[in-house]
Amino acid sequence: MRHSPKKSSRLSSYFGHHLRVALGSLGRLYAQPIATLMTAAVIAIALALPVGLYIALANIGQVSTGWDDSTQISLFLHTNVKQLDAQKLMRRLEKHKDIKKVELIDKEKGLEQFKEISGFGDALKYLDDNPLPIVLVVHPRVLVNQPDRTTRLVKELGKNKLVELAQLDVQWVKRLYTFIEIANRSIWVISSMLAIAVLLIVGNTIRLDIQNRREEIEVSKLIGASDAFIRRPFLYTGFWYGLIGGLLAWLITLLSLMMMEAPIHKLALLYHSDFRLSGLGAGNTLLLILISCTLGLIGSWIAVSRHLKDIEPS
Repeated sequence: MRHSPKKSSRLSSYFGHHLRVALGSLGRLYAQPIATLMTAAVIAIALALPVGLYIALANIGQVSTGWDDSTQISLFLHTNVKQLDAQKLMRRLEKHKDIKKVELIDKEKGLEQFKEISGFGDALKYLDDNPLPIVLVVHPRVLVNQPDRTTRLVKELGKNKLVELAQLDVQWVKRLYTFIEIANRSIWVISSMLAIAVLLIVGNTIRLDIQNRREEIEVSKLIGASDAFIRRPFLYTGFWYGLIGGLLAWLITLLSLMMMEAPIHKLALLYHSDFRLSGLGAGNTLLLILISCTLGLIGSWIAVSRHLKDIEPS
C-alpha cells in the first residue's frame, strides 16, 4: 500500500525540521567551543570514573578466572588403607560430575615430598615405618568464584569411609569475591551519584541557555509556537552535550589504559604471565555513549520543563 503524497510530504517535512533543529543546535555549540568543551569535559570526567572502576574490576575478574586450576582438595586417607583400595577410590572420584582430575600420592612419594619441604630428611631415615597416609589430590571442576559449592564438595568427599581428613583453604577465595562484590556495589552507588551530577550539569547549562534566549522564546510564543516546538532545540542541545561527553569519556579511558598498559605488562612478565589489560570493547563503548546521550536528554528535558513555563510574553 502506497503512502499518499500528502502524508509523505508531511513525514518529509517533520524529519526535515528535526534535522534542521539538530544541526542548528550543534551549530550553536560550535559557535562557542570553549564553553561547550568545558561542559562536555565535566560530563566526561563524571562518566570516566565509574567506567575506569568497571574496567579495573573486569580485569581482576579476568585474572581470577585462571585460579580455579590452582584450587585443590587434599584427601588424607586412613593409614591402614591399601594402595589398591586408594586406586579404586580414585577411579570412582574421577567419574564425579564436579571433579576434573584426581592425583594419587602414595606413601613413598609423600615421604619424599615431606623430606624436601620439612628439612628433616636425615631424621626420617631412622623411622621403622612410613607414618604418612596415601593422599588423593582432587582438582574440582567447579569455579573458584563459587566457594560455597566447593565447600559442599569437600564435605561430601570427607564422608567417605576411607578418608580421614578432607582439606581445602577457601577463606582467601571468599575474601576476594566478597571484596569484588563490595566493589561492584560501590560502582553502582558511585555511578548513580555521578549520573545525578551529569543531570545537574546539563540541566544548569540548559537553564542558562533558556535565560539567554528568553526574548526569542517570548517572541516564538507570541506567534503561536507550541511548547514542543520551543523545547526541541534545547533537547537536541542536551543530546549533543551527552554525545560529546560520552566520546570524551571513552577517549579519557582509552588514554588511561594506554598509559598503564606497558608497566602492567612488565609486572605481569615478572610473574611469568602474559596478562594484558582489556578495555571497554565495542559493545560497552556503545552502551557508554548511549547512557551519556540519554542523561543529556533527560537533564535538558527536566530543565526545559521546569523553566519554560515561567517564560510568558508580557
